[in-house]
Amino acid sequence: MPKLDLDALQSEMTAWRRHLHTHPEFGFEEKQTAAFVAGKLREFGLDDVVENIGGTGVVGTLRRGSGNRAIALRADMDALRITEQGEHPYRSQKPGVMHACGHDGHTSMLLGAAKLLAEEGGFDGTVRFLFQPAEEWGRGALAMLDDRLMERFPFDEIYGLHNMPGLAIGQFQTRAGSFMSAEDNFEIVLNGVGGHAAKPHAGHEVLVAACALVMQLQTIVSRRLSPADIAVLSVTELLTDGTRNVLPGTARILGDARSFRPEVSAEIERQMGIIARGTAESYNLTCEMIYTREFVPLVNDAALSLEALAAARAVLSDDNVAIAKEPMTGSEDFARFLEHVPGCFAYVGNGEGSAPLHNPSYDFDDRGLIHGARFHAAIVRHRLHAR
Repeated sequence: MPKLDLDALQSEMTAWRRHLHTHPEFGFEEKQTAAFVAGKLREFGLDDVVENIGGTGVVGTLRRGSGNRAIALRADMDALRITEQGEHPYRSQKPGVMHACGHDGHTSMLLGAAKLLAEEGGFDGTVRFLFQPAEEWGRGALAMLDDRLMERFPFDEIYGLHNMPGLAIGQFQTRAGSFMSAEDNFEIVLNGVGGHAAKPHAGHEVLVAACALVMQLQTIVSRRLSPADIAVLSVTELLTDGTRNVLPGTARILGDARSFRPEVSAEIERQMGIIARGTAESYNLTCEMIYTREFVPLVNDAALSLEALAAARAVLSDDNVAIAKEPMTGSEDFARFLEHVPGCFAYVGNGEGSAPLHNPSYDFDDRGLIHGARFHAAIVRHRLHAR
């Protein structure tokens, strides 16, 4: 088959990415995005394109040769509820919603890989292109799986990419084993008796207790877990029903915890309960605690991580491919797919000067699109050898 013009593909992907950036959609609301993706996949001539998987997900299937093995490639499509501060002409046209994590780039890279593989082939077997909704709040992968993804579109292994600010354009990193952490969410509610700010002794106000509790929670990682275990606990919100001259009677403390082993997650929850109940009792208050597990740890398959590194070196050169030195305490619901089949998740550079992820000034660097598309195609050809 003739080779695709990579410069032309880069220009196409840039146009797709900027279109998606201009029209962001929150999780499970990606109707226009999904329609755009499905339309492109049909335009490329894929064998099968199915929409509404897990709500707004799309699965495209491409077959070549007679091989009976299947590989899945996954991209996420959802945006965040953040007001964009960028001034570029393709900035978000939807107030309060923007692609602040680069999912517009991930979607465009996978579309580019679909076009590349559809036109060039070079593999023997089946490729599933998974375009997933609602990654940001950890529900999209589960929704697709609950919609019988594995039964309807079976595959043997899976690969995914995420852009990484601070990593140079064209660079690639992954590692075997633990790669990204679990994320647990918690909410602690302290209840007492509020009242007039001039008479704190007349009730059981909660703000002083809440402040003490926030500080005590910091001892879980520093004093109650083994130093050998990686964990992060962050209080992100403290909300009360008080006002300038009213002592609050209710306080809500919210946040999240990150870890890499279920045993550590369980111990964080146990210690949090001990501290919350003890603090409440010492201030004559009652407390309630809700602790939920939103993301599971992302654990890359050891053998397939080596395969991903080899495929990346084939298209990006040895100098641009590295084994990540340590796992990251961010979370990714790609991990849910890895509970069903082996696979590998990796980072591609978004530039050393890139704004951080989830920042209102963030933007995906279009120069990275071709590198992601070429890796996706390379891992397919590496794992589904053409006869």
